[in-house]
Amino acid sequence: MILNHLWGLYAHPKEEWHTIDARHESFKYSMSHILIIALIPSLCGYYSAAHIGWQLTDTSEVITLPATNAAWLAVAMYFALIVGVFMLAYLAYWMAHTFGAEPTFTQTLELAAYTATPIFMSGFAALYPELWFITLVGCVGVAYSVYLLYTGVPILMHIPDDRGFIYASSVVTCGLILLVCILAATAILWTSGLGPVVTS
Repeated sequence: MILNHLWGLYAHPKEEWHTIDARHESFKYSMSHILIIALIPSLCGYYSAAHIGWQLTDTSEVITLPATNAAWLAVAMYFALIVGVFMLAYLAYWMAHTFGAEPTFTQTLELAAYTATPIFMSGFAALYPELWFITLVGCVGVAYSVYLLYTGVPILMHIPDDRGFIYASSVVTCGLILLVCILAATAILWTSGLGPVVTS
């Protein structure tokens, strides 16, 4: 099954990384995992924005989006998440030789896909659209993704733990820069008149 590593990444991550390394599924398998798991934040975000609504403060009105606008945002988010995982995989592949690793692109795609899984899973939090709750769940998801990255790099890349730590730190830094670039691009598009129509 496509999501057969999901439970293992939470229950026993190091052992699961060894299983992933031993199997080294195909590019198609990793791609299928990304395509399915990226649906979670996109669909939950759509439902929340169009049907539940957001209330930024206790005294503010509940804000919703028209279904069409919410759908466009969900589609844009879906493709942005997929592109983000691919870019992270490419950065990991590009930096690998510096740290003495010789992975294939499929290996770095596996690393990026399974590392991003907790962040994508935190998208379920959008079904309870309270800012404090989503922030808390998102921080937990990011923290666990970073933990998975640090445990997975030495195993998948076949390098010592000390080099793996530096390599993973470099990937985290690139990932944060990538996230800031995506957020900046979103803000620019939003303020350029391409943002959705908000209803209350």
